[in-house]
Amino acid sequence: QVQLVESGGGLVQAGGSLSLSCAVSGLAFDSYVMGWFRQAPGKVREFVAAISGSGGRQISADSVKGRFTASRDNAKNTVYLQMNSLKSEDTAVYYCNAFRVGRNYWGQGTQVTVSS
Repeated sequence: QVQLVESGGGLVQAGGSLSLSCAVSGLAFDSYVMGWFRQAPGKVREFVAAISGSGGRQISADSVKGRFTASRDNAKNTVYLQMNSLKSEDTAVYYCNAFRVGRNYWGQGTQVTVSS
């Protein structure tokens, strides 16, 4: 059974930092691209960042570039999202995603609220 469990969400002031984690089990972790997505109230889910299976390549959305960084520890089957210089518009539920061709899995999400 595949499980993706996010943690680390919470309430933070604008300008602050937060680190999210996603612990993964039930799949060959290093063969999956791991991504982070978010969904704000009344909006569609949007891409935030992703990292390749080896961790050698990382991409992020323009809206978070220079502020958010995805990383992974394949020995721990865990992916991280370091969020710095947080803004009120970063408030959303953040979801972890595991993807490879023919497979796509989601976590249950963790709430991040940035107060201005």
